[in-house]
Amino acid sequence: MHDDVKLPARTLSTDRLILRASAPSQYAAVSDFHQRNGRHFAPWSPPQPPGFWDYGPTRDRLAREADDFDDGRLWRYWISLKASRGSGLFVHTEDDLPEASDGEHRVIGQCQISQISRGVYQSAMLGYSLDEQAQGRGLMHEAVRRVIQEIFSPAVWLHRLQASVRPDNAPSLRVLQRLGFQREGVCPRYLFIDGRWRDHETHALLNPAWDDEQAPR
Repeated sequence: MHDDVKLPARTLSTDRLILRASAPSQYAAVSDFHQRNGRHFAPWSPPQPPGFWDYGPTRDRLAREADDFDDGRLWRYWISLKASRGSGLFVHTEDDLPEASDGEHRVIGQCQISQISRGVYQSAMLGYSLDEQAQGRGLMHEAVRRVIQEIFSPAVWLHRLQASVRPDNAPSLRVLQRLGFQREGVCPRYLFIDGRWRDHETHALLNPAWDDEQAPR
């Protein structure tokens, strides 16, 4: 890691959630998360080859992402519900969400900060996804808000965060709107998703604590 790389914390917490940075030990929970949500994510995510979320390839990617985290290239967090107090095993706080087994923290979502550019940019890209059974509870808003607080904090100090979302992805757009992102325009045929090149809207959020005349570190 270079001395000038400013890293966020590896573990973040909210009232209901724990967000953990990528680590190889998460391979089973991450694989399960994607495999049970494959159909749910298909209309919004780039296609993946067969076996992409098998245990071995998933463990290898998580190991690379752990290195990327330390080098300031990618900060991905895997989201779990907090355990109930006084329980020796992981028990979800909302009964109708997927339950964990064998004490494992079951992943119900992920949030990543990628394409991190320092220098005169001090910007990055935001992406996120949430378990189909966890929709409509404000969990994605809660998780992304905490990640933004971390990367806009003086410890990390990014200036701008951008997200690209398909115009017909209403739940994702609502998350951005609630967080204060501003729509900047449309990128025609931006990504190949669900069988064709899809338009995406560009939304951005500026760090309100960054003065207009304040130079990057």
